[in-house]
Amino acid sequence: MKKIRQFFSASNKELRSKLLFTFFCLFVFKLGTAVVVPGVNSNLNMGFLELLNIMGGGAMQNFSIFALGVMPYITASIIMQLLQMDIIPYFSDLAKQGQTGRNKLNQITRVLGIVLAFVQGYMFSFAFIAGGTVSDYIEVSLVLTAGTCLLLWIGDEITKKGLGNGTSMIIMAGILATTPHMFTIAWSNLVGEAANTAVGVALFALFVIVYLVVVLGVLFVELAARRIPIQYANKTNNVFGSKKTYIPFKLNSAGVVPVIFASALISVPALIAQFSKNESMMKFVQKWLSLSSGTGFALFVIFILAFSYFYTFIVIKSKEMAEDLQKSGGYIPGIRPGDETVKYVNKVLIRLTVVGSIALAVVAGLPYILSMVTDLPTTVSIGGTGLIIVIGVILDTYKQIESSLISQSYKRR
Repeated sequence: MKKIRQFFSASNKELRSKLLFTFFCLFVFKLGTAVVVPGVNSNLNMGFLELLNIMGGGAMQNFSIFALGVMPYITASIIMQLLQMDIIPYFSDLAKQGQTGRNKLNQITRVLGIVLAFVQGYMFSFAFIAGGTVSDYIEVSLVLTAGTCLLLWIGDEITKKGLGNGTSMIIMAGILATTPHMFTIAWSNLVGEAANTAVGVALFALFVIVYLVVVLGVLFVELAARRIPIQYANKTNNVFGSKKTYIPFKLNSAGVVPVIFASALISVPALIAQFSKNESMMKFVQKWLSLSSGTGFALFVIFILAFSYFYTFIVIKSKEMAEDLQKSGGYIPGIRPGDETVKYVNKVLIRLTVVGSIALAVVAGLPYILSMVTDLPTTVSIGGTGLIIVIGVILDTYKQIESSLISQSYKRR
């Protein structure tokens, strides 16, 4: 309550202005999801595009000007992170050049994101336009690319003048926009179609309780971390000395990137079958490689586990961490600097990733498990990638607001 009163105090007018600006930008985004690209079939069955549709607030199903959302930029960002791992020396050198290098990498990422948006728009136009000409497909591709460019600009404006990371806020807004509709469908299916209303209400109440339990579980996974104590040779650690220093390793260091990788990889056969119009291939994919099948779901989980390990060791470079500690005179108590520190950090990361990747696979797979064991439509889900993204963005935004409130309180002193 104290923080709420502090937020609405006269001294925090700038923070409230940022909040209002953010809401206005997100309103423009939601308004754009209702603007349908002319001359397309907006009632296409989503199938493997369901994840993209959820993140875009239903924009893909409507095939609006924001149908691609910011996912091409996210994909480009992931690709650029991989290329910086000494795959292309030029990108590796830029990553070490400080702010100047990061600015160049950001520009390259945006150009790559726009190129990917055009390619994806051209591919998706085949699914939404029946019997179109090449000029029709190019026209739709340009409209979708322009929509992605507009969203990137809106995201930049939110980052500069609003709250939180603009791109993340747009994705979160798209996911949250579909949540009320999901609960409405769940109510109509569990209560409206039930033979006994009381039983239907009880099932819906159970659905809500399970949903809240999963939310708490995701929140725990996002906040859970292993803190490794660090001691510096030139600092004392007694009662008169400074506080202890820690290096926190999150339980889920990879975030939702493994799920995005796994979803993209498992959807490739379906994407090829969709655009090739090959009936036998479509049946094979639906039977063995779709997420509603046992083999497809098993591959999805295996991909998440594998990519979790892969991406965790890309994000956290144990060798560089050990070298930086040694240069600053720091060390882990009981562990020798150098190779032993690298081995110790790798050991901690492996153990954490085992638990974190399994938790990530469980949460990401819950919607598909729900569709297998119940008659609820695929639009009704518990858990999933969207929930992980929403909780992560909310936590980051809350920390930003909290730090701003603390800063304001120090200024008044």
